[in-house]
Amino acid sequence: MKWSTEDIKSYSEAKEYVDTAIIPLIGLDLGDGISQSASMAEYIGLLAAQLERQFTGRLLLLPPFTYLKDEDPGVLAERLGRWEERLAEAGLRHVFLLTSDQSWREVEGKFKGSLIWLPALPLATMEDNQKVLLINDQVKQLMQLFTARWRAE
Repeated sequence: MKWSTEDIKSYSEAKEYVDTAIIPLIGLDLGDGISQSASMAEYIGLLAAQLERQFTGRLLLLPPFTYLKDEDPGVLAERLGRWEERLAEAGLRHVFLLTSDQSWREVEGKFKGSLIWLPALPLATMEDNQKVLLINDQVKQLMQLFTARWRAE
């Protein structure tokens, strides 16, 4: 379920079946890294949307956790930790954090959820059909990871 009026209504009616949240982690760099920042955001957004489609009814796709690339990683980890606490209070037992920003790996141990780091791929240079195939292949691998975590409960 997406963070939309219609899907949130469905979520509210079926909360007991939704135990997982996906949070895309999106860094903004308005300087020299602006192109890479946009590419990473596009890639993670596409992956998150496709995962939501595959697991509708089981997970909630939250709005991206957006931050400036030059923000302190410790402060960001604390802020994201508060998101995780609120999600746990709401009954979401599994949290998957999706990112292409390698700096999150430095603070990965501070999270209760699962950090999934994926290197951003140059989608801008690909044909649309190549993008679809690539995203679908990556989503199949991620689906296996999600189901393995669910089974491990």
